[in-house]
Amino acid sequence: MTAHAIRIEGLGKQYTIGGPQAPYRTLRDTLAEGARGILRRGAGQPRRFWALRDVSLEVRHGEIVGIIGRNGAGKSTLLKILSRITAPTTGRVELRGRVGTLLEVGTGFHPELSGRENVFLNGAILGMRREEIARKFDEIVAFAEVEQFIDTPVKHYSSGMYLRLAFAVAAHLEPEILIVDEVLAVGDAAFQKKCLGKMGEVARDGRTVLFVSHNMQAVRQLCERAVLLQHGQVKFSGAPNQAILHYFGGNAAREALIDVSDVERRGGNNGALIQSVQFLDEQGRPSYAVESSNRLRVVVRFTLSRSVERFDMAMAIIHGEGSAVFSESLSDRRPPGPLEPGAYCCAFELEARYLKLEPYFLTIYLADDGRTLDHVDNVSLPEVVNPKADSLKETHRWGLARIPVEWSDVRIHAGD
Repeated sequence: MTAHAIRIEGLGKQYTIGGPQAPYRTLRDTLAEGARGILRRGAGQPRRFWALRDVSLEVRHGEIVGIIGRNGAGKSTLLKILSRITAPTTGRVELRGRVGTLLEVGTGFHPELSGRENVFLNGAILGMRREEIARKFDEIVAFAEVEQFIDTPVKHYSSGMYLRLAFAVAAHLEPEILIVDEVLAVGDAAFQKKCLGKMGEVARDGRTVLFVSHNMQAVRQLCERAVLLQHGQVKFSGAPNQAILHYFGGNAAREALIDVSDVERRGGNNGALIQSVQFLDEQGRPSYAVESSNRLRVVVRFTLSRSVERFDMAMAIIHGEGSAVFSESLSDRRPPGPLEPGAYCCAFELEARYLKLEPYFLTIYLADDGRTLDHVDNVSLPEVVNPKADSLKETHRWGLARIPVEWSDVRIHAGD
């Protein structure tokens, strides 16, 4: 057996967008339009759009790979090509093994057939014998929790029921390659957790999983590798934490002084401009990384081109998966006051012990009486490190941050 389950070489997909639509016409309309067309030939030509371009990637047998990227990055197009729903424009794809897909709620289900009939239909599409499907049937129904409705036509199912049965079929009918799109967002939290556990089990059996999601925590916990797509091309492929860092606009080599003066402005010219964000350690030295036992000083430099009556600055810490950890403003410490035009700096300090050993990002706001003047997003915080910690244990802790907890010793309970 070769080492790879999926090999993608120079893959590209082009679509035609825009251009005039062709309505129904009579012969007279066609002749008249032909005469007029000489005068405006070339107008309204359709445009060509590359949803994917020059994508090359290999996925090993038994590997779980996350595919991340903004909306429109090409994730769904890639999965549709791998699932043979659409053909590529350029390049080639090599798949070694049977492919099970879950791209949209109800994909591959016939609405007039019952849940039972759709299970057997999907198994047949995967090339399985009836005996194989029957052997897995009870396990599929139990996982999907639709026993009561298994002989009801699926057109009467809710989206959640549809999803549960579709995922159960895709995961239990033993495809060598399982492809799952963002459909898990439809399910409740308990079922999402159940699905993530099942995908891990599939990979441990030596099968391959491609998982597209905007849930960065799920990507981090489940995947061994993550691929970031940007404008139809592979921007990064590697460790999930690093891919997520790129996804949110950071970079692997964090900087102690970040110039943000030339980034695209967020709200036009409101008379304020954040110039830079600098990170310093407890001794006032540039900080590229901070130990979890130390404090981090953040210095924000900005300019005002007009007078501000009630100036305020606010900050927010964002976890790598995109969830806000906490926020605080200067006005929490003192009332907003006036500032004249000029160059200014303002600093605040963070205790790194409250942060996990994971990527975090900083958002800074400047405001006048609560109205935003300027703000910057996705400023990468220095890496939080702890040389004394068990890194494997640290990176698998739940939650967005670390809150110190005092534990008592274990002792014999003598009764009340």
